[in-house]
Amino acid sequence: MIISHSQHLLSLFPTTLRLTKPSLASPSSSLSFPSLSSSSISMSSSSSFSLPTAISPLSDPPPLRIAIVGFGNYGQFLAETLASEGHTLLAHSRSDHSAAATRLGVSFFTTDLHDLCERHPDVVLLCTSILSTESVLKTLPFQRLRRNTLFVDVLSVKDFAKTLLLQYVPDDFDILCTHPMFGPQSASSNRGSWRGLRFVYDKVRIRGDRSRCEKFLAVFERRGCEMVEMSCADHDRYAAGSQFITHTVGRVLETLKLQSTPINTKGYEALLGLAENTRGDSFDLYYGLFVYNSNSLEMLERMDLAFESLRKELFGRLHGVVRKQLFEGETHQSHIALDVTMSKDVSDFKYEYNADDSSRLLKIGIVGFGNFGQFLAKTMVKQGHTVLAYSRTDYTDAAAELGVSYYSDLDDLFEEHPEVILLCTSILSTEKVLKSLPFQRLKRSTLFVDVLSVKEFPRNAFLQTLPQDFDILCTHPMFGPESGKNGWNGLSFVFDKVRIGMDDRRRSRCDSFLDIFAREGCSMVEMSCAEHDWHAAGSQFITHTVGRVLEKLGLESTPVDTKGYETLLKLVENTAGDSFDLYYGLFLYNPNAMEQLERFGFAFESLKKQLFGRLHGLLHKQLFGNDKETQIMLETTGLSTFR
Repeated sequence: MIISHSQHLLSLFPTTLRLTKPSLASPSSSLSFPSLSSSSISMSSSSSFSLPTAISPLSDPPPLRIAIVGFGNYGQFLAETLASEGHTLLAHSRSDHSAAATRLGVSFFTTDLHDLCERHPDVVLLCTSILSTESVLKTLPFQRLRRNTLFVDVLSVKDFAKTLLLQYVPDDFDILCTHPMFGPQSASSNRGSWRGLRFVYDKVRIRGDRSRCEKFLAVFERRGCEMVEMSCADHDRYAAGSQFITHTVGRVLETLKLQSTPINTKGYEALLGLAENTRGDSFDLYYGLFVYNSNSLEMLERMDLAFESLRKELFGRLHGVVRKQLFEGETHQSHIALDVTMSKDVSDFKYEYNADDSSRLLKIGIVGFGNFGQFLAKTMVKQGHTVLAYSRTDYTDAAAELGVSYYSDLDDLFEEHPEVILLCTSILSTEKVLKSLPFQRLKRSTLFVDVLSVKEFPRNAFLQTLPQDFDILCTHPMFGPESGKNGWNGLSFVFDKVRIGMDDRRRSRCDSFLDIFAREGCSMVEMSCAEHDWHAAGSQFITHTVGRVLEKLGLESTPVDTKGYETLLKLVENTAGDSFDLYYGLFLYNPNAMEQLERFGFAFESLKKQLFGRLHGLLHKQLFGNDKETQIMLETTGLSTFR
């Protein structure tokens, strides 16, 4: 495995990049973050943090003369706000951005940094990339600037930036290291506002006019940023566990080429958004986070261990299990046969119901009255339906609280002749439960409904086990107690009328059941079980896989959370609420899941190869230049395999 060879490679780097192989579960390798208060945060080098006093009064400060070195997307993004605050802006970049500068009211200096520096800016704001910062600092004509000029950087790694600034910037210049934990994309998703977004800073060396530093910071405070004062070392420690992991997940998902499906869950939509945000950042940024944050390698290795641990857990369960002929016959229909027309029909489907028809009230028997059964029963009772329930565990009290009649004997429940039997069992227990049901106690033509997260498996089990005169409706509410706790409006409900009798009464009964979800505002999606499983393997299974990998990392909130990292934390929280049996069921009973697991593994390996390939090239260039003899030596040691 590539990671296992990385220690040899990185041992040749300075000690700041040397890390030992971590243990996935060892306390020493896991990041431990203090809990956050709801206030803004100030952090000292001792790792304690608290709400700082206001940086400056929110009255209008006198304008600053700010020179932006590096006027690409990010420099222009900051310039727009700095100009709106009334500050005088100068800019320089290797590329000609004079048109953008004119639009923003910025004086642009095309070729000569001397001309810009002779304008004596109060602040020099470095908006260069991580990889180019050192070369830019080496070319700056510091002698043209006023002594005590304030230098500010906005890099995503801070110890590296601090070290460079202390090395190249003259001693009588001030240094402020900052990291706005947002960019054009995340600010746009925040409706263009910076309110509530974090701005991290470290006053590395402020000796001269302190008010100038406060005026610069006041720009971000006045825009509503959450101001976090923190040492550069602490920033990098936290960022490796938040920002680097977020970018890693985003790049893996981008490699998978994930696309929106007709049955997106909220979790999957969050992953699509994360991949989209990552796509807007260059690989140089990600590579810089990896190389110049000494904590990133450990996090990459821990993620590698977490994925391998998850794979072992899945395949360990498979060992010794004889898979019966689950996917024979119709189940072997290739998902390749699904065409564009089918997907279009799905997205255009509209479900209508009559809200005033009281004859649509049903008697529903729920078999499996755990969390999900109770979650559905609550809404069914609210709508006026009669609900009966049975479960292996005694839920008498919970049923009474919900207004549900609870039965400890299935024969007794079935003799009440419910019109609908709703199976809310786990994937793994469904077949066993079906075989134990006393069908003879029910009326002929009873409607059977399932709510499993896989669809071909229950469809086949129903067709194989249920009497021919029973109706079958396969469904999948694409939400649960957590995602649906604030209502079901806009959440997807997938269904397939597998076998519904031809007479009006049986058709009406099926529609009455579907109305329960339509009345709550669900997006009703009629789709074959085969197509559901194809889409779900690329959305639901991948979502659960990412959530479970991150859960094994023990991620926690940090003082420098980005919006993307908060999305991942929410995903972990939702995933942790589901049993491993559910995830295992998605893997075992969806014939497309194995392919998706392998694609995820290949994407992660590809990303690691790209990182270590560039790292090897950088090391070779620094140590040996282009000497051919040393390349032969590298090949004999195995280092050339990183290319």
